Amino acid sequence: MKKLKSLLLIAVFTLGIASVANAQKIGHVNSTRVFANMPETRTAQLEIEKTAKTHSIDIQALQKKGENLVNKYRAESQQQTDETNNKRGAEVQQIAARVQKLKEAANEAINEKRNKLLPPITIKIQNAINEIAKAKGLLYILDSAQGGGLIVANGTDIYEDLKAKLGLLKDLQQPKQ
Repeated sequence: MKKLKSLLLIAVFTLGIASVANAQKIGHVNSTRVFANMPETRTAQLEIEKTAKTHSIDIQALQKKGENLVNKYRAESQQQTDETNNKRGAEVQQIAARVQKLKEAANEAINEKRNKLLPPITIKIQNAINEIAKAKGLLYILDSAQGGGLIVANGTDIYEDLKAKLGLLKDLQQPKQ
């Protein structure tokens, strides 16, 4: 009977220690911060912005051409026949349709660029998180980014480990409001 009590006490003690040890195997990281500070992310963002700017210039030039034609045609509409004014109206509508197509093409090009450049960065971050979690013996890594669902961050923060492994850059200054 005494041995049974001793064995039971040892079992309870061992299970208690095991659960405390497992509780310490949780880490966290702000994935948004990691992603934003990746050199590859910043380079990709510049490429995406360059693509957007190129398309924006083309769209603005065509819009300006359309506005100029509208102004010209309005000024001359009284001196023109209905047939000429209808042709001019159709021309303005064609320009508006071309502007819309250019906007759609720009959005498609930007999304294509995003879909090409960003997934490899995400995969690289995930692989680094997996490696660090394994090296530190962490069972779970929670996302502490806003909306990540983490309420208390008492586990191990692996941001500095990721910073060293991935060569993360300094946080960008947030614009003052």
